[in-house]
Amino acid sequence: MPRPTLDEIFSEPDEFGLLEVKLRPGSGSAGADRGVAIMREVSAFFERHGRLPDADAADHEEMRLGTIWEAVRGTPTAEMREADSFGLLEAEEPPAPTSWRDEPDAAAIPESLDDIFSDDDLEVAPDVVNLRHVTPAAERHVPDHRAEFTPCRDFDQFAPKFEALHAALESGERRAIPVKKWAVIEPLEGDFFIRGGLLALIAEKSEMSVRGGARDHRLRVIFSNGTESDPLMSSFRKSLNDDKTARMVERLGLGPLDPEWEADRLELSGTIYVARSLSENPEIKSQRMILHKIGVTSQDVRRRVADARNDPTFLLAPVEIVATYELKNLPRHKVEDLLHRFFAPAQPAELFVVDRFGKKIRPKEWFYVLPEHVGQAAELIRSGRLHDFRYDPESQTIIEKL
Repeated sequence: MPRPTLDEIFSEPDEFGLLEVKLRPGSGSAGADRGVAIMREVSAFFERHGRLPDADAADHEEMRLGTIWEAVRGTPTAEMREADSFGLLEAEEPPAPTSWRDEPDAAAIPESLDDIFSDDDLEVAPDVVNLRHVTPAAERHVPDHRAEFTPCRDFDQFAPKFEALHAALESGERRAIPVKKWAVIEPLEGDFFIRGGLLALIAEKSEMSVRGGARDHRLRVIFSNGTESDPLMSSFRKSLNDDKTARMVERLGLGPLDPEWEADRLELSGTIYVARSLSENPEIKSQRMILHKIGVTSQDVRRRVADARNDPTFLLAPVEIVATYELKNLPRHKVEDLLHRFFAPAQPAELFVVDRFGKKIRPKEWFYVLPEHVGQAAELIRSGRLHDFRYDPESQTIIEKL
C-alpha cells in the first residue's frame, strides 16, 4: 500500500489531541511561556531566512515550527505581542501556493513573445536580449570573396586550346558527356567543361585546403568568350550540378596509362609570390617578419589572396604580398615544387591553425625565409643552377654545395 501523505495524516481524527495547541492566557502560566517561546523561535527563523516557516517544508524542523505557528498566530497572547519584535503577528498571510494541477487563469496566459517581454514585472537585463559578437544574418550571407567574371588578359595563350577543342568536338574525336545530378567531379588542370553554353577550361588548380571538413581548391577557370573566374572547386562543382545543360569533355586515350594523358595540362608562365601573414594569433604574429608563404600562380596575385581569411592555406587570416617574381617559359608546378623542396629545411615543425570545426590543419607552404632568399632561388631556377645550392636554416643563407 502507498504511504499516506501529510495531508491525509492531519485529516484523520486526532484521538490523542496531539495537534491541539491551546495557550491559556495569564501571566506566568505555562501556556504563556510556551507562546512566548514559539514567538521567539519564529522571530529567530525570520531573522535568519527573511520569511516565516512553511508548514509544508521538506525540512522536518521547519515543518514542525510552521505547523505550530499556524495554530497559535490566530490567538496571540499579550506576552506574544510584546515579544513580536518584527510584527509577524500583524503580517498578512502569504497567498496559497499554486499547483501545476490547477487550471491557469486565461488572462494570465501570454499570447506572444511581445506580451512576455512587455510585462512590467519581468525585469530582463539588456545583455540577455541584445546579441553581441554575432554577425547579422544579412552580413553572413555576403561572401568575403566573390568569384566574378573578369576579362582574361592573357587569353591569347588559351585561344588555340579552345580552337583545337572545337575542331575535336565537331569531328567526333572528343565527346561532351552530360554531368549527372550530384556527380562528384574532380576537375584537373587542362580539363574542359561546358557551362552556361560556354566552354570552360581549368587553367589552374591551387594548393589544397580544408573547408568544412572537406578538401577544396581555388580554381582559375577560363571561358571561351575571353573571360575568367576564380571559384572554389566546390562552388564550380555545384554550378555544374545546377546547370541542366552542363557537359564534361572526356579526355582522350586510356587515362593515366596513356602517354598523352597530360597533353591538356597547362604549363604556363606565372608569378612566384611571397606572402606575409597578418594574423592576430600571438604565435604567428611574433614570427611575422620571418615566416612567409611561397606560392606560384598563373592568375593575378591579388585575386589569389583575396579570400585568404577563409583559406587554411593562408592560416585563416589576411596576408600582404611582400615580393613577386615573374616566370618566363617555365612550368609553374615544377617551379613551385622545386622551391618547396629547396626551402624544406626551413619549414616550421609545429605550425598549424584550427578551423571552425576544431580540426588542426598544418599548411605546408610556409617557411622561415626572407623574401630576398626566394628571389635568389628564383634566379637560380632561371639559370638552371638551383641543384648546385642548398638553403642553410641556421645561417639563413643560400650556400653552394661542396
